Amino acid sequence: MVAVTRLISVITAVHAPSARFLPDAYKSLSKQQLPDGWDWQWVIQEDGETDDVKPHLPDDPRISFGQGRPGRAGMARTMALPRAEGDFVKVLDADDQLTPGALARDIKALTDMAGISWATSRVLDLMPDGSTVGFEGDPTEGPIGAGAVFDFWKAHDFRAPVHPATLCVRRDLLLALGGWMALPASEDTGLLLALDSVSRGWFTSETGLLYRKWPGQVTAAASHVNEDERVTRMAVVEARARALAETGWRFEAS
Repeated sequence: MVAVTRLISVITAVHAPSARFLPDAYKSLSKQQLPDGWDWQWVIQEDGETDDVKPHLPDDPRISFGQGRPGRAGMARTMALPRAEGDFVKVLDADDQLTPGALARDIKALTDMAGISWATSRVLDLMPDGSTVGFEGDPTEGPIGAGAVFDFWKAHDFRAPVHPATLCVRRDLLLALGGWMALPASEDTGLLLALDSVSRGWFTSETGLLYRKWPGQVTAAASHVNEDERVTRMAVVEARARALAETGWRFEAS
């Protein structure tokens, strides 16, 4: 039997309406086959303090559950960070599902590829009827140079070439950048662009995430596409990315 020596921490922000999807997320997590010597922990943080989430939690000692004042997903994930013990932190939204091998591919990218500090992968939308929908224009598999995500994002109406919901990142770099941005939305894009400003990433062309589409998700709300708010969010995301790039600091993965 191989002794477990390293962890990958999967962080999930959840609010009451999405709690019913946690068993599906857990099923996808429990099926992950990791490299020898690795295991996962699932750090779940409720964005709120209700009694509606805990009944949906599976019985598994690798799960850590916390609650706190509501402040949206970015704050919930950041509040979960002190309980994340792994070398790497993987994002998994409560209503999404990992595909087989997703964690192993992330671990491989962050351990085998020199100078890589974060990893992303292809994503498919999971529709209410169970079908999936893909996207055109994914980058080729391989390294993503510092600044490449920002350049694409600026040239394509603030749309990144890789999906931040698939992010896996070195925990020390995540902490150095302060976790997720304090925004009502796009907090994950803000983190992605900050990472891109100071480090190199990786894109895996094999699908790593099923991104559930359902009427109650936060990104389906009218407020998410309010243009005035969107302009403000994008402005601060851009300003932070530029400020980080202009420092000249680069994170060198060991």
